[in-house]
Amino acid sequence: MSRLDVNRSGEMEVFTRVVELGGFSTAARAFRMTPSAVSKLVARLEARLGVRLINRSTRKLQLTPEGSAFYERALRILDEISAAEREAAIGATPSGLLRVNTSVPFGLRLLLPLLPDFAKRYPDIKVEVVLTDLVVDLLEERADVAIRVGLMRESRLLARKLGESRMVVVASPGYLKERGTPKTPDDLADHNLLRFGFAKWENGWPFKIDGETIAVMPSGNALVSDGEAMQHLAVAGMGLARLARFHVEADIKAGRLVPVLEAFNPGDIEPIHAVFVGHGGQLPARVRAFLDYLVETVRL
Repeated sequence: MSRLDVNRSGEMEVFTRVVELGGFSTAARAFRMTPSAVSKLVARLEARLGVRLINRSTRKLQLTPEGSAFYERALRILDEISAAEREAAIGATPSGLLRVNTSVPFGLRLLLPLLPDFAKRYPDIKVEVVLTDLVVDLLEERADVAIRVGLMRESRLLARKLGESRMVVVASPGYLKERGTPKTPDDLADHNLLRFGFAKWENGWPFKIDGETIAVMPSGNALVSDGEAMQHLAVAGMGLARLARFHVEADIKAGRLVPVLEAFNPGDIEPIHAVFVGHGGQLPARVRAFLDYLVETVRL
């Protein structure tokens, strides 16, 4: 078989994705292939090279020394290919489908209002937006960019920081009139604290008392899946909520919500990042244009 008959860069890309995702099935989903097709492709690559690259077991995949060396070299080669293609496309207008995944509050309050201007600036980019507070796998969801609110976990994803937002405890004037305004964190025992139904708040609500930080576990009668539902319940007078300031800033200014216990606020913040997949920083023009636009226009 001649070299022209082999898609060598395609083999490298599939192989590196198998390594990065830790399995044939996850890599297959990323490429919209079957696991058997991915396995056969890697086996064909090993046969052509005459070495075993991956030791397979029922639990995990483990690179051989030859596989590790090939993986590192393959990454560099793929980066060079991307750089060559990018240099060839300099001056081209960003275009194509851009898939964006964002949390519900950020999407509704910050991202969606910016999209009309973005569309005017880049008319050849078609934007597909999915709003969810679940942390999704960009490769499985085939998303180009995801907006993550909160501390970043270690991963192979790249990130650009868009800003940060201070946390605040709020309640509606009607709720405070009926139940009273808490003066200290101890008073929260007599109040309804709205809770999230996921692990984000497993460490409780932090407060600072005499220089020490304590945590109060919310134990209200409502459990919600996302920040938007939490904000609506707080405005409706259901109870106290702890949310990012950007999420409730408009409600505070309009008098729909009132900050409480600010004297005990520890000043903790939630960073907000745009995360994306990219080898060596090489990105499609549409993705780079969107990231640059977010950094330029998002105000927190």
